[in-house]
Amino acid sequence: MKPIPLAFAALLSLSTGLLAQTQDFGAAPEHWKFDFPLTDFSKTNVHFTEINTVIGRDQIPAVHDVTYLPAADETRLNGREPVMTVEIEGAEPRAFPIRYLMFHEIANDVVAGVPIAVTYCPLCNSGVVFDRRVEGGTISFGVSGKLRNSDMVMYDLETQSLWQQAVGEGIVGHFTGTTLTQLPAWMESWDQFLSRNPDGLVMDAPRSAPYGQNPYVGYDTRNKPYVQFYNGEQPPHDIPALMRVVRVGERAWTLSRLQEAAPLTEHGVTITWTEGQASALDTGRLADGREIGTIRVKDAETGADLPHDVMFAFAFNAFFPDGEWMIE
Repeated sequence: MKPIPLAFAALLSLSTGLLAQTQDFGAAPEHWKFDFPLTDFSKTNVHFTEINTVIGRDQIPAVHDVTYLPAADETRLNGREPVMTVEIEGAEPRAFPIRYLMFHEIANDVVAGVPIAVTYCPLCNSGVVFDRRVEGGTISFGVSGKLRNSDMVMYDLETQSLWQQAVGEGIVGHFTGTTLTQLPAWMESWDQFLSRNPDGLVMDAPRSAPYGQNPYVGYDTRNKPYVQFYNGEQPPHDIPALMRVVRVGERAWTLSRLQEAAPLTEHGVTITWTEGQASALDTGRLADGREIGTIRVKDAETGADLPHDVMFAFAFNAFFPDGEWMIE
């Protein structure tokens, strides 16, 4: 791994003048420096004790060389299986199957000239697509092997800064305090993508792995997340910890409400729910998961797709403690 170019580092120093922290967040464990020798551990905006090391860096291998198949040629996916859909003007629509993201969690690519990171954290059900451009250049992401509030901590290859996946924010290193731009993307079933985009593209299998299997059987019907990775507050209003909620900005709508009330227009957004998508975190086989349906979020005036996330309620509560719960 090459260190960050000096010119780039100079730009970072100028653009992150607010990163110097006066609060005492403790010190990073010494052994972290073996996995992350380039990380500037003097910069952080979270307590190091909040970050759990689960496995080593890159033991969950991010994808850096995405290959695609024509959607019409894909024969391995079941129609109810979830995919992350990315539609950027100037390029064919792309589907990133959750069966692959379950085992890789990040796919770095360039679509219509836009460098993107397609990210998925199974423990928070957070599926978010980011623009990889930051002030000073373009970065790529890998899986750090660490969790905070049960959510994946990513790292960038250029500076080895640590990033919180659910919110796209740098939390340790050069990029502390920098927030990535979230792009419109959504999770839907393979059948739904294919019927709308018969000439689209679908990510091919990156390597040999038990794709199509769910390593977290029964996870999204638990009463609470795994306690070794999350011991924070539970959601208010008696909302189950692993209830899916639709996050738009700092507002959250529960999936149970949307299943009954959608289409729903509030606060300038229109949210729809359509059946046809299986839960990836229910049964041992993704395609057999119970019905959770597909959410779409659009601007109520223009009809344009809006960035959003369908995450678990405990994760919204953890990362948006002052967020607004859109309950009945």
